[in-house]
Amino acid sequence: MTEIDLSKNQSLTSAAPQDTFDLGERIGAALRGGEMLLLAGGLGAGKTLLTKGILYALDYDVDEVTSPSFTLVNLYRTENFDVYHIDLWRIDERADAAREIGLEEILEDRKAVTIVEWPERLKNFAFPEKTYAVEIAGDGDLPREISIKNLTSGTN
Repeated sequence: MTEIDLSKNQSLTSAAPQDTFDLGERIGAALRGGEMLLLAGGLGAGKTLLTKGILYALDYDVDEVTSPSFTLVNLYRTENFDVYHIDLWRIDERADAAREIGLEEILEDRKAVTIVEWPERLKNFAFPEKTYAVEIAGDGDLPREISIKNLTSGTN
């Protein structure tokens, strides 16, 4: 398994759920702490499966990884850094989602990795330096296109 280069914008194809998990594992291997991943895609697109792959790469028990749809925020403590998995799907689009879930406080931990599902609900939010958008296109039949975009200022 080779880690993915998050500094480069890229598009990959997932032909099966295992491909999505494996891509998550490659992303997880590239994380050093302090990154924010914005996961976009419809219901059932594979956002939580991708997150499981990320946590697998960080030696976390993936059987303990669940969708935070109802808890809003799940915290996973790995050996190297904490991972916050946030799901904004249930947040009212008119609400200040960042304040409602305490995102500013979460980002004070500069070593933690923050994974946000449904990031489009974060309106007028200043993202941290190492932010990457991951979009999973398609929520029905496979294959799915997964694009990774480096949102870090001064890069492609």
